Amino acid sequence: MTQSSVHGERTRPGSAPDHGGPGDGPGPGPGRRAGRRRPGRRHRALRWSATVLSVLILGTAGAGYLYYEHLNGNIQKGERSSGDSKADKPEPNAAGQTPLNILLIGSDSRASDANVALGGGRNNRDNPPLGDVQMLIHLSADRESAAVVSIPRDTRVDIPACTDPKTGEKHPATNAIINESLGRGGAGCTLATWENLTGVYIDHWMTIDFAGVVAMADAVGGVEVCVNQNVWDRPLPAVPGGSGLKMTKGPHRVKGEEALQWLRTRHAWGSDLLRARAQHMYMNSMIRTLKGQNVFTDTGRLMDLADAATRSLTVSQEIGTVKELYDLGMQLKTVPTDRITMTTMPTVEDPQDRNHLLPAGDAEKMWTMLREDVSFDDKGGKDGKDGKDSGNKGTDSATGKDPAAPDAEIGVLVQNATRSATLGPVGGRASAVAEVLARKGFAKAATDTSAALAEEKTVVRHPGPETAGDARRVAEALGIPASSVRRSADVSGITLVVGADWRSGTSYPRQEKPEAGELPDNSDALNGSDSGKCMDVYAPYRW
Repeated sequence: MTQSSVHGERTRPGSAPDHGGPGDGPGPGPGRRAGRRRPGRRHRALRWSATVLSVLILGTAGAGYLYYEHLNGNIQKGERSSGDSKADKPEPNAAGQTPLNILLIGSDSRASDANVALGGGRNNRDNPPLGDVQMLIHLSADRESAAVVSIPRDTRVDIPACTDPKTGEKHPATNAIINESLGRGGAGCTLATWENLTGVYIDHWMTIDFAGVVAMADAVGGVEVCVNQNVWDRPLPAVPGGSGLKMTKGPHRVKGEEALQWLRTRHAWGSDLLRARAQHMYMNSMIRTLKGQNVFTDTGRLMDLADAATRSLTVSQEIGTVKELYDLGMQLKTVPTDRITMTTMPTVEDPQDRNHLLPAGDAEKMWTMLREDVSFDDKGGKDGKDGKDSGNKGTDSATGKDPAAPDAEIGVLVQNATRSATLGPVGGRASAVAEVLARKGFAKAATDTSAALAEEKTVVRHPGPETAGDARRVAEALGIPASSVRRSADVSGITLVVGADWRSGTSYPRQEKPEAGELPDNSDALNGSDSGKCMDVYAPYRW
């Protein structure tokens, strides 16, 4: 690999190269699962710590209430989605459980003196922020496993039309690298971009900036990282910039600005993809650190951590209180470390620009696993926890709340969306599929004659609950999986969008349901309990 092959050099036209964003917000909530204990001093201490926690975090009166209000006042929040999103919230499974998806965004904003001091780029202070780190955290419906997927910042995707919630400015849909979505409507626009790309409904978002990363690393007391060679991420004659990270071979506990340098380093690892791996190592290490600390019995540390977390994060408004964040942390806390899997979306080089990437075909398998709540690891037990029976039971046509009308009465508009990032559209696909529906008894099937669209995966969209049963019936008739039936404000009736995955034939290609642990080979999976990983340093940055 040569120095010029490092992805992501041209991320902000007309300005100096940007060298990364913060990586990681807080991991799962602190503490260990409490077991049965004999009465005694330790039992009383735990009972006392629970009382302190309720006063400090939930707050009921007096000083506790004032501190609770102080923490609430720290939190900045915004609307969940500010873009044109097509994802629908999944129905509960047979046990009444639903997965939980949280989008974590690291912003490169220089909007404050602290961020300018840490991130440099004083001349870029007024530029729109870029979402240089983006991770989707998926908690399984049973809360027994978790998956984290990163998308490299220079991946070219379709960004939907978004409205900036602060200024009201409307941004039209565009095709650009994904980190630009943050500046086109805030975190809510990035969330909508992810939903449209993956088909996964995202419940919440959290953002953290340079100063927030430093504050969280200090509050945790440092996070252990490791390198296999001495590293110095510095400017080189042919490659300007660098995070400034300098450390010797072996493990190190980083905090403050050094933690930020680790998360921003890209050149010394060799690419954005490898930077994602370093960020995953950091995040796993932070989770292990929090789980290993007895925060609940250390009032001072608990207060410091709560204060740092609420000051560091901006969150979607439905989790914009200390109680909501605490409850969220408790859900994260229940997941065992060895059931957490960190991954990166498979990508290929963008033929239009070698500094950019495109989602690879294997990425769809990953999104399917998330949509159907199939665990990324193979450590699940019985009763569907191995991924074989963990699909979305509530979307099946036999169990859906809305019954389907007779086939002949269901109106279906068929659209040709077979164009992809690398292939042109297939002529006549909408007409061909509409004819198939007509032969199956859907007499009101019609063809949309507008210009060909682009959609990687075939979907059946419907406008609301009253049409859900009809949409499921259309999907069932063609063999399209129930997970591809989605509610959308874009359509006024049942709309079948024939995607790039169905370019030929009269029946939808059979899709093998992935089983637990069947991740694509190029997803760079890392288990949360693996503490022995170290980063290799790209040769020019060794010393």
